[in-house]
Amino acid sequence: MEFRYLIGMLVFFLSSSVFSQLTIDVVGGGQDRIPITIVPFKSEDRGASASKIIAADLERSGLFKLQKLPVLSSIPQNFKEVDFGLWRDGGSENLVIGSMESLENGKVRIRFRLIDILKGTQVLGASFEFKPKGLRRAAHRIADLIYEKLTGDTGVFSTKICYVVKKGKIFEIHVADADGHDPVVVHRYNEPVISPRWSPDGRKLVYVSFEEKKAIVYVLDIYKGKRTILARFEGSNSAPAWAPDGKSLAITLTKDGVSQIYVIKANGRGLRQITRSQSIDTEPNFSPDGKHILFTSDRAGGPQIYRMRSDGRGKAKRITFEGRYNVSPRYSPDGKSFVFIHRNNRRFNVAIQDFSSGVVQILTAGAMDHSPTFAPNGKIILYASEIGEKRRGILSAVSRDGRIKQRYSFRNGDVREPAWGPILTK
Repeated sequence: MEFRYLIGMLVFFLSSSVFSQLTIDVVGGGQDRIPITIVPFKSEDRGASASKIIAADLERSGLFKLQKLPVLSSIPQNFKEVDFGLWRDGGSENLVIGSMESLENGKVRIRFRLIDILKGTQVLGASFEFKPKGLRRAAHRIADLIYEKLTGDTGVFSTKICYVVKKGKIFEIHVADADGHDPVVVHRYNEPVISPRWSPDGRKLVYVSFEEKKAIVYVLDIYKGKRTILARFEGSNSAPAWAPDGKSLAITLTKDGVSQIYVIKANGRGLRQITRSQSIDTEPNFSPDGKHILFTSDRAGGPQIYRMRSDGRGKAKRITFEGRYNVSPRYSPDGKSFVFIHRNNRRFNVAIQDFSSGVVQILTAGAMDHSPTFAPNGKIILYASEIGEKRRGILSAVSRDGRIKQRYSFRNGDVREPAWGPILTK
């Protein structure tokens, strides 16, 4: 399919993306959730409420307990208007207030303040200017700042996710906000597409498409709408994974027979083989420092996870021993653990293993879970599940400790192959 046709179709999909909206249901939560009250911002549009977006983000994390608004004669808009006794009596410990203002240049200014009710002090405050269409991004960023201040961890509400949707015989790659809103179709074809992965700068997606009746690896610049072929060798081209610097990728090829792992430059040149075995080696994933890769191999008789140097030197070391089936490894952002799919009796579940101790924890309980991907702060794992007799694909998420679970509901279609994008600094 000509890519100019794809871009032309994108206009239609943008207008209809609302019908592909993801919604998220939270199950469970932290034992000691942080009480917080978020009041409506001054002059905000009820139909596009920044305060509601912020509240939804924090509640979805499972770490915050949203307090109901008390009966107020007026809603405080600045620090001087806060009646601390009233809010303490209502059980609030943290209060978020704010305002919105339309500027002469057509932009909108949003201000917010995070107030510690128990101490009677302002602990955080900032303002942003944005175009009206940027409301959700600004609200997500405010939620990130509040989350970071009160938990000490990095917020990921302003990040993106991508996933594959199958509708009948049509396959689409969607890019959406981390809360499932504002999905955009960036690839559509009537042949399977699998394994989308974000580049470290969040501007590109690499994926595998079967549109030429064989597996070919493509790189798509989602902002410029430019697509290039990364790997179209004889045999199968699959399982792409970006190096942390974005200058190269690991891929799995069968051009010389059995599946082996290669490293290739992002421009499609400089192909170099790094595994050399008589077994199937696949599903590479780089460590955060780029010095090692995890991969799946059946060299021990069944699929297990191995680790080796990314330059191909030295021997690969097997690192999973619990059970006969362990696949799809993904490094945690801090490099101290990895998540993977473990067969538990007849179920396939998301598990996490610590490198230093080797301890394995089963995080999910579905019959068929697959494609785990870490949030960039390492606190949440997004994955795909299959439910019902027809094994319809859905997305779910689980916290790193297994206590907080989320289910992404989709109005129609079969949803699979999620990938969580990076934190963007610009």
